[in-house]
Amino acid sequence: MFENLSDKIDRAFKILKGQGKITEVNVSETLKEIRKALLDADVNYKVAKTFTDNVKEKAMGQNVLTSISPGQLMTKITRDELAELMGGKNAELKMTGNPTVILMSGLQGSGKTTFSGKLANFLKTKRGKNPLLVACDIYRPAAIDQLKVLGEQIGVAVYSDVENKDAVSIAKKGIQFAKDNNHSVVIIDTAGRLAIDEQMMNEIAAVKKAVSPDEILFVVDAMTGQDAVNTAKAFNEKLDFGGVVLTKLDGDTRGGAALSIKSVVNKPIKFVGTGEKMEAIDVFHPDRMADRILGMGDVVTLVERAQEQFNEEESKKLQKKIAKNAFDFDDFLGQLQQIKKMGNMKDLIGMIPGIGKAVKDIDINEKAFVGIEAIIHSMTPAERKNPDLMNGSRRQRIAKGSGTNIQEVNKLMKQFEDMRKMMRMMGNKDQMKKMMQNMPRPK
Repeated sequence: MFENLSDKIDRAFKILKGQGKITEVNVSETLKEIRKALLDADVNYKVAKTFTDNVKEKAMGQNVLTSISPGQLMTKITRDELAELMGGKNAELKMTGNPTVILMSGLQGSGKTTFSGKLANFLKTKRGKNPLLVACDIYRPAAIDQLKVLGEQIGVAVYSDVENKDAVSIAKKGIQFAKDNNHSVVIIDTAGRLAIDEQMMNEIAAVKKAVSPDEILFVVDAMTGQDAVNTAKAFNEKLDFGGVVLTKLDGDTRGGAALSIKSVVNKPIKFVGTGEKMEAIDVFHPDRMADRILGMGDVVTLVERAQEQFNEEESKKLQKKIAKNAFDFDDFLGQLQQIKKMGNMKDLIGMIPGIGKAVKDIDINEKAFVGIEAIIHSMTPAERKNPDLMNGSRRQRIAKGSGTNIQEVNKLMKQFEDMRKMMRMMGNKDQMKKMMQNMPRPK
């Protein structure tokens, strides 16, 4: 995400890095390039101009020209201003009602129904809520079926009434159903509509009036850029929504919608969709996103994702096994599966400071794990528990059973053994100390 914008801003800062002396002229030149980068990213012109004017004013006010690290200071000012542009700090979901009612609105094809499922899953797994999905798209029968499939997938109840063609009535009945069945949150999925379709806009306004939602979210496809911002404006005039959801942000290399929407509509981005899986949803943090745009990584999100997946008790058990040199293929497989749950591999690596730019042109094959898992699943329980049993004939059998070849099995065995050695060393403090002492000293 934001790949093109990140590259162009990085090039703009090189103007400063390449200068022996920093002057008002080359600061202005850098900001001119940043403004061009923002416009190329489909950021609203007024937003781009105000942004660079603010950065220049702060840069001159903080005396960038006489700073010891002027390039770094300019980067920090730009980063802080980018975070401010996107809302400054993350905006929480309003969860005040009993049950809390969340009304979903948006265009056709924006990913609203899928996001309703993702939000229900997020509230259930991360916030301990008992959500109910209400199918209020009376125009597209497939939307009701889609919601039911998603509900089944994530273990969340869905209220629908296919015979009823009145969205207001379905919404009200859905809330009553939630009260009767102890659901703490109601997510109302409405029909996708065009802002110019007055009848449809009046319908969602009527649903809002009838159910008085605690939160209204406007769902928009991030890749539509300025169109997304203009649509948000039209919807906001009718609904006065509380926050924006940007879907398909993982495919958005420009970032115009994310950077413009807060300034134009004055409503915060609350969530972003970052992939197809039901877990691919992130609370939007403007400061973390600014760090990622400027290639500074996003360690906080990476750590949060890891903490969500790695159970503390399991980690302690694993540490004991490593200390006893008993780490086996079952443990290895378990770790792989946890990593997969954390999200897209390239996205995860991009969160490590300084690594994002290095991997941007590298094709990281998400299916690489499939072959490894097939090899491990082709082992007997005894082989998984005791990797030292692996002789030539066993490896041949495993290669055949996993649909791989002997070279791939041998490669995995070597990687696993190298990993075990490293773990053994890390678990042995004396050995680590000895290794550190033997390291060459700087002259």
